[in-house]
Amino acid sequence: MGNTFMSILSTIYRLLACCLLVLAFGACTEEVFDYNHPDVELFVDQLKSGHYVVQTSEGLKSIPKFDKEDIGELLEYADDMREISSFPLAAVSYSPGGKLRLGECILWTVESIRLGHPASMGCKMVHTDAEDYEGIYFLSDEEVLDAVARYRNWWENRKYPRTMWSIDPCFDEPLCGSGYMWW
Repeated sequence: MGNTFMSILSTIYRLLACCLLVLAFGACTEEVFDYNHPDVELFVDQLKSGHYVVQTSEGLKSIPKFDKEDIGELLEYADDMREISSFPLAAVSYSPGGKLRLGECILWTVESIRLGHPASMGCKMVHTDAEDYEGIYFLSDEEVLDAVARYRNWWENRKYPRTMWSIDPCFDEPLCGSGYMWW
């Protein structure tokens, strides 16, 4: 009877050990980000958590290959003014007051898609009278939210074709007349 009990106990321990291993490995898996076919929600989640790690062959963090079809979904996150720890751009010195805001970096991504190249060296907008890239020229949260509204309006109006009767000089310039620019 002693050997049977020990055999059953040993089997239970092995089953428990297997279950724990499965749980441990299952809990450690993270969604893998596909640089060439990016998922907007996963990109934003990784920025929020500070775990965005996609790198180029040179080892630099890189912006995913989003395209115009992603702009609407990206703009859904643009009014989130939470501070993020990093954003995959060229190293730019952020002076005091120059915290990285998720929404502003999302707008930078949208602007880069719109232009077809990086909008600027850093994901910070400044006032158009800025003499340099210092914190005193960076936009406040309220001004960034104003820029968000301008980008959303721009995107909504892009659904309507431009005709010969269109006389809006700001048709394809979201920040036109705002007093804001990308440095």
